[in-house]
Amino acid sequence: MPKSSRRYSQLLKKVTKSFYGPTEAIELLKEVSNAKFIETADVHIVLGLDPKYADQQLRATVVLPKGTGRIVRVAVIARGEQVSEALAAGAHIAGSEDLINEITQGRLDFDKLIATPDVMHLIAKLGRLLGPRGLMPSPKAGTVTNNLSESIEEFKAGKLEYRVDRTGIVHMSFGKVNFSVNDLLANLIAIKESIDKNRPSGSKGKYWKSVHISSTMGPSIPIDISLLRDLN
Repeated sequence: MPKSSRRYSQLLKKVTKSFYGPTEAIELLKEVSNAKFIETADVHIVLGLDPKYADQQLRATVVLPKGTGRIVRVAVIARGEQVSEALAAGAHIAGSEDLINEITQGRLDFDKLIATPDVMHLIAKLGRLLGPRGLMPSPKAGTVTNNLSESIEEFKAGKLEYRVDRTGIVHMSFGKVNFSVNDLLANLIAIKESIDKNRPSGSKGKYWKSVHISSTMGPSIPIDISLLRDLN
């Protein structure tokens, strides 16, 4: 079993409670984030779901009200005037068959790929390339749409897709550690509300099991679920 670094071990000693209130946890998160770069704030939520059953799968999107703290490069595949519309709305790149060919040849200098419904049959061949990277457009993820301007604006402003993994855990980023405590809390509340709103029909019994937050290089901090769920 690999040993922790001295730096990490010292930070871990600062996590002294079994559970923290959301605000206190975020304050501690900022305190133990001392890497030489601006770390990302992540949340890990264990849910009472077994995604091997179709009615217990969770996949949705949420718009973080305070943004993600990172520049999101949006690519768009469309046709005709919608290509120009996408570029005018702030897309990093946009095109039709020409862009599909570039992606086939390895062009992946984007973080999100949006497509209009009428080109999805052309994009099917990109599944093996884009699927493992989480870039394949999907209606559930809000990346298959004719409303390009709104979709581009939302993803650049802080819209994130999330899903439960095979072990029933949702992993998400909710900002950067240099955000204010209030801004990180606002983003965390938005995630909580979205997960509650999109609770699968097959979910039975206890839905929320545990919540931990951490920075990129920092220790995990447990949050009191009842205190988090009381926030709005």
